[in-house]
Amino acid sequence: MEIDHFMKLSIVTTIYKSEQYIEDFVRAVSEEADKITPDYEIIIVDDGSPDNSLNVALNIQETNSRIHIIELSRNFGHHKAMMTGLKQATGEMIFLIDSDLEENPELLNLFYRKMQENDVDVVYGVQKNRKGNFFEKISGWLFYRLFNLLSGISLPQNLTTARLMKREYVRSLIRHRERELLIGGVWNITGFRQVEFQINKESKKASSYTTINKIKMALDGIASFSKVPLQLIFYFGLFILFVDSLYITYAIL
Repeated sequence: MEIDHFMKLSIVTTIYKSEQYIEDFVRAVSEEADKITPDYEIIIVDDGSPDNSLNVALNIQETNSRIHIIELSRNFGHHKAMMTGLKQATGEMIFLIDSDLEENPELLNLFYRKMQENDVDVVYGVQKNRKGNFFEKISGWLFYRLFNLLSGISLPQNLTTARLMKREYVRSLIRHRERELLIGGVWNITGFRQVEFQINKESKKASSYTTINKIKMALDGIASFSKVPLQLIFYFGLFILFVDSLYITYAIL
């Protein structure tokens, strides 16, 4: 693959309890970026990590001018942290990936080749087999089925963070102003030409999302992208009003 000396690449990642992975991640993703272009930046968003992740990133930044660090005032959540990083990206191509190495940095070149071959605006990762225990796999399958049914959006199952995007797509993506963000839905409705790439995701650490967090995120996502819950509440209210009217009429008589 020929190196493009005129293209700028932005690599965006977030850190949360990631101190043991940051050095290896920066080294690996830099090696992959060098194969594409000499002009790239690495944007690291500290999502209020309670460990030593920020200090590790700052130490690396002292000897690597390509690294730009954004420190959030507290933990806002993975999705909002990613959107913060994307807003600061300046490259013509933007590669979004988690820093915990569950998604291999080699995906950058695989996605870039796929993008060139298919002339698309986005190449995104989809797990071949969803990682996690039986409950996580079943609940994930149920969420995607329910979300697609209620929202009318065809959201691919088992989306990963890893995705390579062109500047025009990211410019449209960051215009969304949703407060409670289901980023997979926002990625989808932004449009443009998108193509999936099946990947294997390794299990490096336990998920930082608790079961309660996942349920809340699912409910927020369905409420944001579907009018069905609001319609159900409306019709239930009409039903209660009808029953109350019958009772009042009976009481008067």
